[in-house]
Amino acid sequence: MTIDGRRLEYAWHGPGPDAAPTLVFLHQGLGSVSMWKEFPSALAERTGCGALVYSRRGHGRSDPWDGPRSVRFMHDEALIGLPHLLETLRVASPLLVGHSDGASVALIYAGAHAGPLRGLLLEAPHVFVEDLSVRSIAAARVAFEQGDLRARLGRHHGTNTEGVFRGWNDVWLSPTFRGWNIEEYLAGIDVPTLVIQGLQDEYGTLGQVDAIVAQIRAPVRTLLLDGCGHSPHRDKAGEVLESMATFVMGLLRGGREAGRT
Repeated sequence: MTIDGRRLEYAWHGPGPDAAPTLVFLHQGLGSVSMWKEFPSALAERTGCGALVYSRRGHGRSDPWDGPRSVRFMHDEALIGLPHLLETLRVASPLLVGHSDGASVALIYAGAHAGPLRGLLLEAPHVFVEDLSVRSIAAARVAFEQGDLRARLGRHHGTNTEGVFRGWNDVWLSPTFRGWNIEEYLAGIDVPTLVIQGLQDEYGTLGQVDAIVAQIRAPVRTLLLDGCGHSPHRDKAGEVLESMATFVMGLLRGGREAGRT
């Protein structure tokens, strides 16, 4: 599809937006459509929802990014890119499934009331920058330049690989990004939220979860997983699928958890 003159890679599973609510998958900072693997289709099948999976600009097989990214790249996606995408595909009843940077995009979208929303399903969200995150992102730079990370990412991003990594890594390690904080959006979130966090996440601590639970006005459920790192849907696929499916089915039953339009 083409959004604002740029081609974006996407996949769709299950019913279209006129037939059922849509699970919209927002990938991590180095993610793409292919990196979600079978998880979106499995969740769509379990819930009866449609599932929209897309690669943000510069990722996967989407058009490349031009020039350096702004420290507000997640804000830009939440407030401009995502609303345009949902409008283009006529998704009027979305549930946002965000992972890492994608979860932060979902929080900004929800808190700013940037468009219709039924609920949030968040894995390893960031609402502020932690020392742990910076150390792990610095280690990722070494793995990209000296290890096999470049090759592993290349299987998903092709010619976008260098741009994907530098765009994410350079921003997160820039001194100006240390003050990045999206807690101001949390009080504006008025839809039910599920937060999933691995207890061995190398990019974030339970401080992120605590901030979200304390500041969101709507009901928040949490799932804390032992033996799990930064990608719960990969490390603990069965538990995460079950938790997300149960949460979504609760939303679809209506009542207080019906979301907003």
